[in-house]
Amino acid sequence: MDQLIEKFYMNFIKEDRWQYITNGLRVTLTVTFFAVIMGIVLGFLVAVVRSTYDKTGKMKILNIICNVYLTIIRGTPVVVQLLITYFVIFGSVNINKVVVAVIAFGVNSGAYVAEIIRSGIMSVDNGQFEAGRSIGFTYGQTMLYIILPQAFKNVLPALANEFIVLLKETSVAGYIALEDLTKGGDIIRSRTYDAFMPLIAVAVIYLVMVMIFNYFVKCLERRLRNSEH
Repeated sequence: MDQLIEKFYMNFIKEDRWQYITNGLRVTLTVTFFAVIMGIVLGFLVAVVRSTYDKTGKMKILNIICNVYLTIIRGTPVVVQLLITYFVIFGSVNINKVVVAVIAFGVNSGAYVAEIIRSGIMSVDNGQFEAGRSIGFTYGQTMLYIILPQAFKNVLPALANEFIVLLKETSVAGYIALEDLTKGGDIIRSRTYDAFMPLIAVAVIYLVMVMIFNYFVKCLERRLRNSEH
């Protein structure tokens, strides 16, 4: 027991090493939050372009660009995209690493969000489109007032799960020397030469956050089911 207390002191109390964990957690949550917002906005735009092309044949050039974007982003590892964003795209620019991480993870998330939203749009019965057009709505008005509300309701749980996936994916941000939660635990390990406590602490924090978000996702799914009755 005394040895365990001593290890806890060395890893978290001495030299205020616990701050590596708390500061890293703040960075992780910041990157995740803004990357999710960017991913939803980007994914929504891509989904609208692709579904519009599927239904009307319009926006052909934009649809090709979106397909190239989806193929590249979904076909390459997120850590490689992060490294390219930092060392290639912004290699000659003095830019905050948090901003780089938000852009990299946001662009990555946008590709998956786009397919989630597009699947929600395409799942809405074509009769809804016809009903909207029959009452005088344009294609845009039909999408905005009839299709998209139903589509978002269908895909909200999947979007919430994407947030959880993105939270865990940010653990590779240390590759650009960003001191996120995982990097914070690794810094403590490098100072104390004790891998067990700091890395287990990081794993437990991720697990607790994911369990909390999973709880909210389940509550959301339950409310959506109840609203259908």
